[in-house]
Amino acid sequence: MNNLTLKKDLTAEQLAMVQSEVDRHKKDKVVMYVLWLFLGGIGGHRYYLGDIGYAIGMTLTLGGLGVWALIDVFLIGRRLAQKTENLERRMIAKVTKTA
Repeated sequence: MNNLTLKKDLTAEQLAMVQSEVDRHKKDKVVMYVLWLFLGGIGGHRYYLGDIGYAIGMTLTLGGLGVWALIDVFLIGRRLAQKTENLERRMIAKVTKTA
């Protein structure tokens, strides 16, 4: 079930709480791409996103000798969107549980 479907049953107060929590905890896209630019070869952007397994793999292989880091610039935007969506889903569940 997507987040829009889950949010349609929330009150305005609950929606505001969800948005507030998401804004407080979400990762910044600009920071992520700056980390990729300067630390992409050792997985700095993956550590920032919380993808520790990928980050360690990138660190040990120096970003797949640069290839993995180069490809990752196209993948990390989608990964950030997934992380934000999952965060929003958790916050919706938390707000509906306390109601």
